[in-house]
Amino acid sequence: MAPNWTHLVRFVAKEDNHIYLGQVDCRQWPDVGLAVFQGEQVKVQLVRGSIYDGVVTDTVLTIKRLLSPISMEEIPIVRCLGLNYRDHAREANMPIPDVPVLFIKPRTAITGPFPAVINIPKIAQDGTSDYEAELAVVLSKTGRDIPKSEAMDYVLGYTCSNDVSARAQQFKNSQWCFSKGLDGSCPLGPALVSPAAVADPHKLRIKAVLNSGVVQDSNTGEMIFDIAETIAFLSQGTTLERGTVILTGTGPGIGAMQDPKVVLQDGDDMRVEIEGLGTLINKVRYEN
Repeated sequence: MAPNWTHLVRFVAKEDNHIYLGQVDCRQWPDVGLAVFQGEQVKVQLVRGSIYDGVVTDTVLTIKRLLSPISMEEIPIVRCLGLNYRDHAREANMPIPDVPVLFIKPRTAITGPFPAVINIPKIAQDGTSDYEAELAVVLSKTGRDIPKSEAMDYVLGYTCSNDVSARAQQFKNSQWCFSKGLDGSCPLGPALVSPAAVADPHKLRIKAVLNSGVVQDSNTGEMIFDIAETIAFLSQGTTLERGTVILTGTGPGIGAMQDPKVVLQDGDDMRVEIEGLGTLINKVRYEN
């Protein structure tokens, strides 16, 4: 059975402190992440079942705490694209790649919206901790050698993400998995929005906002490899499992490219805003 939700949240309910899935009324709560952060009493309809077959019910619950819309246990892997925005390539003075540039984050990097934090461990407390606002795609089913013409049928939904990066570690090595895979380096949320509710995922404004200042402002139309191309490429000879999260790249304005450089500091307010998907809000915490 296919799910019938359109704006899915995973949350702790105020009524009993249990974890549930819920359907957000996007007309009343167009940005559930911002609403919950501001202390509004957001009511949602309980979703019975899993994210893959969940059915919206008439039972109403109140969000006490937002969680990542897909749990770490449900995610087999996070696959990420580097240098996938034309405007970011121009900013970096780098050529447009011929094929997608891939790296991987482990699922242990997953965290959710506020009050979950972007955790900066000691190895990254060196003045090079950075942000990357990205559109994330969650896969609805398992596939291999997926044709581009069928690739969008594998999309369960879209959400906001932040590819938090330890730049000093990244530039020491041609493989980026360690520098981008630290615990708490992959916030997701606030909601998972179904393809039925997104007219065109390649026409969405995407922003990063640090302490109320806009540091990234682009559009998913700047993607070099679109979502269908990405899924088709990544599935060549490779099984993409249901629940896989794909981060689709970032636009210009990352901290490492600014002069002077912008660094995530302890206590910072970091937000990723994507048109129609809401705002992913996290505070930055330097681990003791």
